[in-house]
Amino acid sequence: MTWDRHSYGDPAAPLVVVEHADFECPYCAAAAPVLRRVVDGSDGRVRLVFRHFPLFTKHPFALTAALASEAAAEQGVFWELHDELFTHQSSLTDADLVAHAARVGVPRPELVAGEAAQQHRPAVEADYADAGAAGVRGTPTLFVDGRLYTGRVEESALRRELGLPRR
Repeated sequence: MTWDRHSYGDPAAPLVVVEHADFECPYCAAAAPVLRRVVDGSDGRVRLVFRHFPLFTKHPFALTAALASEAAAEQGVFWELHDELFTHQSSLTDADLVAHAARVGVPRPELVAGEAAQQHRPAVEADYADAGAAGVRGTPTLFVDGRLYTGRVEESALRRELGLPRR
């Protein structure tokens, strides 16, 4: 298992943004398209790495959604389910997860929920533990090239932080 298994953008990009997120967090849902636009508009200079930090005491479906995304990743459809889960944050029961997975083309959607998804618990727990060790306490938390980013998750602010030209 590698720390950057969910990577979006050019794998050789010189700049890396690591996001610690929770699929039930409304701020993470708002950040997701912003982060994608930054990567897409970076001419290959920025890569996004997604790491799980489910705030399970606050968000009752965050952990099962994280497990579902790992099951989708194993089937090559992580980013599609990532986007779907953020779009449908109020519908994250096991039945909802299977329906979302089917809608985005997960080959075996039945594997994203219930007991089948539990095999992915070690990956989610490793992300959570690493985040805690790095001082992450809430979501979304971003690190830009290993440094905690404390600015707003807005495209212009992130572009400035990353040294990208204005758009």
